[in-house]
Amino acid sequence: MPNESTPIMPTHLMTSETIETLLQRRSIRQYNDEPVTDEQVDAILRAAFRAPTSSNIQSYSVITVRDPETKQKLSVPTGNQKHIIDCPIFLAFCVDLTRLEHVLQERGHTLENNNMEIGLVSSIDASLVGMSAYLAAESLGIKGVMIGAVRNDAVKIAEILDLPKFVYCVFGMCLGYPAELPAQKPRMQQDLVVHRERYDPAQSAAAVEAYDPALKEHYDVIGKETTPDSWSHDMDKKFSPQLRDSLREQLKKQGFDFR
Repeated sequence: MPNESTPIMPTHLMTSETIETLLQRRSIRQYNDEPVTDEQVDAILRAAFRAPTSSNIQSYSVITVRDPETKQKLSVPTGNQKHIIDCPIFLAFCVDLTRLEHVLQERGHTLENNNMEIGLVSSIDASLVGMSAYLAAESLGIKGVMIGAVRNDAVKIAEILDLPKFVYCVFGMCLGYPAELPAQKPRMQQDLVVHRERYDPAQSAAAVEAYDPALKEHYDVIGKETTPDSWSHDMDKKFSPQLRDSLREQLKKQGFDFR
């Protein structure tokens, strides 16, 4: 079993079992041989489907993937991430408008000319289910990592998973029992990310100025090469040029027009 050091929390801070579960959250990419059962996955998703949904449209579907060949195929467009192959189960959280389109067509309407609102709302719906599933899994000792790289090639992922029109994969999730518990990556200072009553623009620069050295210290401890302006450097490198610039056209092929 992996060793995990629990941070000593000041006694005056309010806490709960759920808060502590979230405070201990970290991305897990290495798994032991203990299986994740169908019963566990069903329980996780049963809880996750109680997540909020805009106007009760429930515009999501989840595809569970255990087949090694399918996981191998999924790993390629997502940047050859080995943990997708190694995890006991991979969950694909998808926006799914097929049920909505079905009832609209029965009444003489269609989503063919959908706009940014329906795409945004349905993507949020799927994301809320995904995070709820992640938290439910954590409560059972099952941990994992989100895979946003399914959007590297939305059309290819749709081909692998046989996604029809009006369905696309928002993100994936590897789940399993951890073979290791890596050190938590620090987050930005809460008092610089939370604004009181009105937005304070000065906090943005202050948050970055404080976070760059904190992230560098973390990377130094775990032996990862970085720069003095660690987060700033990484973000500039990742988003210039723009990330996944072809995604809008890919999603149009799946029936979503984020115009």
